[in-house]
Amino acid sequence: MLAYLQESTLPEVGSEMAQDRNDVADIGMDAGNLYREEAFTDRRVGTLQQLLPITADGQPDATRPVLFVGQTQVLTPAGALPLSFEIEAGTLAEAVERFGDHARQALAETMQRLEAMRRDAASSIIVPGSCAPGTPAGGGRNFQMP
Repeated sequence: MLAYLQESTLPEVGSEMAQDRNDVADIGMDAGNLYREEAFTDRRVGTLQQLLPITADGQPDATRPVLFVGQTQVLTPAGALPLSFEIEAGTLAEAVERFGDHARQALAETMQRLEAMRRDAASSIIVPGSCAPGTPAGGGRNFQMP
């Protein structure tokens, strides 16, 4: 539901850690943390989700705050970049008013993360005789002629 751009904490497919993890059976919903979603849009800039806390039987839960999540897209040379961000607000009107500031902040943070990823990729050094990340040992060049 909420997709924030962040570095993945999941192990790479095929890694030993991924093979050792058998906690797929632990997937389940938290009955104490349920929300009903209402969506609002201006049909121009983005969408606001109002997340209303509810109990497991669907009744309003007044012990938890209402949450607001903004969503928009920014056009880049590589295509549309989706942004999703929480907005600290007490009412829908406040969330609408703060949407732009939070969207700009989310974009700035996303661009910083992308720049850091670009720097990390640019600083990767491939030593002759070693494999590029994600390639089989020898890079698939271990052909031997009879």
